[in-house]
Amino acid sequence: MMKIYDWYTGPYPARVRIALGELGLQSQVEFESIDLWKGEHKTPAFLEKNYSGTLPVLELEDGTLIAECTAITQYLDALGDKPLLTGTTPLEQGIIHMMNKRAEIEFLDAVSVYFHHSTEGLGPDVELYQNDEWGQRQRDKAVRGMRYFDGVLKQQPYVAGQTFTMADIAVIGGMIFAELVDLAVPEECEALLAWYAKVQERPSVQNRLALSAPNPVPA
Repeated sequence: MMKIYDWYTGPYPARVRIALGELGLQSQVEFESIDLWKGEHKTPAFLEKNYSGTLPVLELEDGTLIAECTAITQYLDALGDKPLLTGTTPLEQGIIHMMNKRAEIEFLDAVSVYFHHSTEGLGPDVELYQNDEWGQRQRDKAVRGMRYFDGVLKQQPYVAGQTFTMADIAVIGGMIFAELVDLAVPEECEALLAWYAKVQERPSVQNRLALSAPNPVPA
């Protein structure tokens, strides 16, 4: 059985948990919690599994370790007969990967930098260096990213086109993170807000917390 190292409320782990739900692979993995708030992802033992010290990490039965949400999703999506989240043609794959990367750079990662630099973040034992000015700049970048994706979603139903893909999952991760840090979506971003309301109805999104947690968590 595959193993996933993550923290159940983490925005980045949410991406892989949603992918598992979309692909129906929940029963093929077990979870091991790495407590972000205690800095367990920065310990020497965990850094041996992932040099970057980030979550999630997928461990295969033969001990192979795959980090980074995009890489994990790509691997999981390739296990079935037909990819569902990463595209089936070169054009689809190129657009999905482009929009997935934009979701990370322009939105999700920007919220993460804001969290780590301009809020208490994970606490003084983990946040050894903070630069509030940089964090505030990234906060503004994240809001610009929201407006960008609002424009995209005015033109098409999903982030990369006509179907739900890992690019949508990346933007969902950004929305989850924004909620955690009380970073509001501008009211005029009606298309983004409508899309988010729609994708939250998907079972994979609703049930992501129930896959595993230190204590039972309502879906």
